[in-house]
Amino acid sequence: MKTANFSSSSSSRMVVKSLNEIKASLGWRVVYAWVGDDPCGDGGLPPWSGVICTTQGDYRVVTELEVYAVSIVGLFPTAVTNLLDLTRLDLHNNKLTGPLPPQIGHLKHLKTLWNKLQDVIPPEIGELKQLTHLDVGNNRLVGTIRELIRVEGCFPALRNLYLNSNYLTGGIPAQLANLTNLEILYLSYDKMAGIIPASIAHIPKLTYLAAITFSFSALLGRIQSMKMILFGKAIGISSMQNH
Repeated sequence: MKTANFSSSSSSRMVVKSLNEIKASLGWRVVYAWVGDDPCGDGGLPPWSGVICTTQGDYRVVTELEVYAVSIVGLFPTAVTNLLDLTRLDLHNNKLTGPLPPQIGHLKHLKTLWNKLQDVIPPEIGELKQLTHLDVGNNRLVGTIRELIRVEGCFPALRNLYLNSNYLTGGIPAQLANLTNLEILYLSYDKMAGIIPASIAHIPKLTYLAAITFSFSALLGRIQSMKMILFGKAIGISSMQNH
């Protein structure tokens, strides 16, 4: 995990309060690396591991939080959504449970989100106008892609979208073509059925699509024609059958 450089500025009260709430909720697995009351460094103590701070005026704020692969358990810490200056949030490869809270939409500067979650993805995540990388693959997410992108004008900056290896159902909606900055799209190993809409081929920057599904037979009849459409635009498509 990353560590910030020490700064003589003091951390904002919201940063201190929120990170200490997160520390309490995550338990002993982070306590050993999160020493002191100030997550950005306090006196002679270094910043907390995985916490990146920057100075804004007279205060320090948290811009990156990376606490991954340490087997932390429990619910997603809602206090994270109070860190309004976050640009990167990485909690993947842990054992967090429960849904992503709708307050995630408050993180207007967030560019990268990589989490281990379950339940549904709140549509409020589409309000993150600067989000370029969304990786919620290999989770226990349910619902449909249509529900995720139902907010008009959602994900205007999104380039990489990983929804693979979840329990998503329904089909691949044609509205995905509205994500015009999308470059990489992983939808493999979910429980979706139906056809791959031809409109996906018209996403101007799309370079790779992985669309293997558990209901592969439902896609099989259209996969060859879809490959021709996509290859005509030099888009790679993964179409191997799931065993």
